[in-house]
Amino acid sequence: MTTIQFRTDKETKEQSTAIFKELGINMSDAINMFLRQSILNNGLPFQPKIPKLNEFTLAALAEMEQSKGKNIRGTDVQSAFAELKSEDDDE
Repeated sequence: MTTIQFRTDKETKEQSTAIFKELGINMSDAINMFLRQSILNNGLPFQPKIPKLNEFTLAALAEMEQSKGKNIRGTDVQSAFAELKSEDDDE
């Protein structure tokens, strides 16, 4: 066996460790899986891309920013959006 060291920020480590724990693996297992998949794919095991922000996405992000701290409840997406809209109408 050989050792690889890498640096990452604390939040990235904590969030990824929590995900791997739910999957029943540790950080070392996850990194080994990534490396083996990179070998199998002869490159990255995913397609890196920058999300395209269209008007719809930008509007959704702006709406999300405005609703920070609000408790939205709904049985489905439509009812949650209806509640958001009713709160906007009340203001």
